[in-house]
Amino acid sequence: MALFNNNKNQSVAFNPNTLNIINSGTQILGDVNSDGDMRVDGSIKGYLTSKARLVLGPTAIIEGDVKAANIEISGEVNGNIYATELLTVKSTAKISGDIVSNKLIIEAGAIFNGSSKMNKPKEASLNNNNNGAKQQPQASGKQPEAIAN
Repeated sequence: MALFNNNKNQSVAFNPNTLNIINSGTQILGDVNSDGDMRVDGSIKGYLTSKARLVLGPTAIIEGDVKAANIEISGEVNGNIYATELLTVKSTAKISGDIVSNKLIIEAGAIFNGSSKMNKPKEASLNNNNNGAKQQPQASGKQPEAIAN
């Protein structure tokens, strides 16, 4: 069985269930882009982009901006981070850069030097007729009950 296929006319269809892994000890100089999930335990000097989930393990070192839908960071990032959905910063993470995310979780012990900006999720009130005004609670006419001692 050959390890390499010399037939260059065959293209491999993208499989969204495939995980891309950059192991510890691997160093990449340049940008890395992926359509699927990715796990990085090595080091990258360049932009790192995934259209899906990105996990940066405890040995990962990223020198550049990081962008993905969902990001979990346990390693080190020196650059800005853009998560279109959820960013989870684990207790072992070290971040020097700004964060932009819809949802953010930072565990105790994580080191974060930068600023964070939360994007507003689309509000459900866009389709109702109150034009964004807050509704006042309706009075029930009932008096509050006394608190027993």
